[in-house]
Amino acid sequence: MILGMSTSTFTFVHVLISLVGIGSGLVVMFGLLGGKRLDGWTSIFLGSTVLTSVTGFFFPVEHLMPSHILGVMSLAVLAVAILARYSFRLAGVWRRTYVITALIGLYFNVFVAVVQAFEKIPALKALAPTQKEPPFLVAQLTVLAIFIVLTVRATMRFRTVPA
Repeated sequence: MILGMSTSTFTFVHVLISLVGIGSGLVVMFGLLGGKRLDGWTSIFLGSTVLTSVTGFFFPVEHLMPSHILGVMSLAVLAVAILARYSFRLAGVWRRTYVITALIGLYFNVFVAVVQAFEKIPALKALAPTQKEPPFLVAQLTVLAIFIVLTVRATMRFRTVPA
């Protein structure tokens, strides 16, 4: 039992929160690419992505895992994104800082989704059973490259306050 739920129910809730974070994060990213703040979507994205990382720590494990390290990294960049967005109100350098850290937080969620896809989807697991095979590496490097390009573009397009 985790927080009064069976492990399978808790896992379902965690995955659902993660998917909300990814979906709303993609909406926010495309908003940033268009120079728009999308305040409501941003709140959903940041809240669900923080919740995804936090709930990840509740799974029963016996030792520190890479997912814990990624969870800490995610919470750190999301804390900066939240400060940039809500405390510093995107003023000056905080505008660029927000875009970069928010999209790094989204990337971390997508990175984990790719890992999970290669663990849970039989066809992908067959291609990379240990996740050390080229198809897994190619998938992760492709996602990383896409996020780098989109983050640079979003940073350039969201750099000024709309008139």
